[in-house]
Amino acid sequence: MTEQNYARTISVSATPEEAYDAFTTGYANWWTLPDKPLKEVGDRAKFTFPPGISYWTFKATRLIPGKVVDMECVDALHIHEGQPKEIETEWLGTKVICRFDEIPSGTDIYLEHIGLTKNLHCYEICEAGWDFFFVDSLKAYLDTGTGMPHRVPA
Repeated sequence: MTEQNYARTISVSATPEEAYDAFTTGYANWWTLPDKPLKEVGDRAKFTFPPGISYWTFKATRLIPGKVVDMECVDALHIHEGQPKEIETEWLGTKVICRFDEIPSGTDIYLEHIGLTKNLHCYEICEAGWDFFFVDSLKAYLDTGTGMPHRVPA
């Protein structure tokens, strides 16, 4: 029996090109501020979550404008109080794939985090995180122009 990866699909009013841009140069509008955009295959972006302790670095492995964004986690440090040390690098080697399909009302966006399965210590935390940032924040950003990205507390 194989563990099922985290996967969700959302429908947004934005075009596939606008959705693609959100996954290559627009992360700060709905997820968190990376140190650089993902513009070409091989580019790496480090996504740090305030206050700047936990981070994940992704390498773009496939980019097809308006169609596909594939990334692999090449460095990780997930600090979460009360969790075992193994949680720190559980995303290492996992892959995030995104597909953008044009529909009459906009775009269906499919996201699968390959390797993020229920047997990981971080699964419930990360499932809730993706549900908030992908399902809620990205959808809001692409539908209204205003997402709910992670920011440094005031």
